[in-house]
Amino acid sequence: MGIQGENAGQGTAVVIGGGLAGMLAAWALRGYAERIVVVERDRYPDRPAFRSGLPQGRHAHLLLEAGHRALDELMPGACAELTAAGAVRVPMSGVRWLSAAGWLAEYESEVAFLSCTRPLLDHTVLRRVRAEPSVRWLENTDAVGLLGAPGEVTGVRVKGRGDARARVRELRAELVVDASGRTSSLPSWLARLGCPSAPEERVDAGVSYTSRFYHRSWPEPGFTALYLQTKAPDKPRLGVVLPVEDGRWIASVGAMRGAEAEPGEAGFDRQLRLLRDPSLRELLARAEPAGAVRGFRPGPGVRRHYERRAPRGLVVLGDAVCTFNPVYGQGITVAALGARALRAAAERHGGIGHRTAHTARKGIAAATNTAWMLSSSEDVRFPATTGGPAGVSVRVQHRYLDRVVRRATVDPRVCKALHEVMSLVADPTALMRPAVLAAVLRGGGAGDPHPPRDRRGRTSGAGGPP
Repeated sequence: MGIQGENAGQGTAVVIGGGLAGMLAAWALRGYAERIVVVERDRYPDRPAFRSGLPQGRHAHLLLEAGHRALDELMPGACAELTAAGAVRVPMSGVRWLSAAGWLAEYESEVAFLSCTRPLLDHTVLRRVRAEPSVRWLENTDAVGLLGAPGEVTGVRVKGRGDARARVRELRAELVVDASGRTSSLPSWLARLGCPSAPEERVDAGVSYTSRFYHRSWPEPGFTALYLQTKAPDKPRLGVVLPVEDGRWIASVGAMRGAEAEPGEAGFDRQLRLLRDPSLRELLARAEPAGAVRGFRPGPGVRRHYERRAPRGLVVLGDAVCTFNPVYGQGITVAALGARALRAAAERHGGIGHRTAHTARKGIAAATNTAWMLSSSEDVRFPATTGGPAGVSVRVQHRYLDRVVRRATVDPRVCKALHEVMSLVADPTALMRPAVLAAVLRGGGAGDPHPPRDRRGRTSGAGGPP
């Protein structure tokens, strides 16, 4: 049966931004728009490589369980392509996780995340989208404004990048998707059209982090990945090491406002020494660096509620609609969930008309809710954080979650439920299931006293020489 519904297979959709969110949005719309035009300010490299327009690309990225499920649903076989190219599937049981209450309990987990560099992820998706004949590309091109009126967006104004003499062109469209990321100009463009601004939430923990690639050392430690969580508010530093393609690790050390790293290698090494556990420092001491130290300050977390207020014909997804504190690893997963919601809306209405846009905005907001609640409520634990949720409900949430985490250090069932929520495959209410609630209320669990052990049973964070 062919596609039926509003403007089935007709009209033009313009996607602003050709990063991961934009590419997935373009792919989600195939078959429901006659033409899909992706406006991207960079030029894509011919192979996996870092792009200047993606400063966070040199830092750790992962697709949570919900993210790689969504990616494979949208683009069947994509995860197999990624693992064939060197991406690493990391079960949550393969992560040695030092929570605020201690080392989380060990168990065999089916929930996993997919770890690789951002260039590999983007290139794998790009290769698939480039093969779609209905998608057209405007590289090295800036979107400079919108077409339309206060109640409706009807297209995008674009201009060649870096050419002062280039004229502004108008791209008419039945649907405009903003996937231009953290630096989206959409709020100012909508203001110029006379559109009222969307309600906004903002939280800023002042996070900053530095990262470095390493060749994996041998023998490898007795874990696949390591996460040293902050212990708010007195220990606001964190560290993580993830396996990526080409036999490398990517290690990142981060901090909240007031504990920022000094620049360069000296700052990176000092942050390692200041972590609350020596495991990461010991691991990297035996590994050979495979690149320079890179720093990044992502800025505040911002959520814009376009599902409450937006003109017809407009959809916003990815970091353009919600930016998170990156330490929670949610961003690209939520982008994939948003693209899946866009696809579901197009399927429901059979095209790219106004009903599709309205339904997509609602679906994207629903796909964002849990991640935003988890990250923003955790950010406000730090005294230097500005904005974010407050009040009795947040304090009650903190107290209960603290009990969950304490119990998760000794109870695999509770640890499993916590991992499912953090992986965005279970709603936070999963932490209130009868078995979990009973275990939490029984108490106990002052933290696992045993640090991560290597394959020889030693308590060092790294494997030593044979």
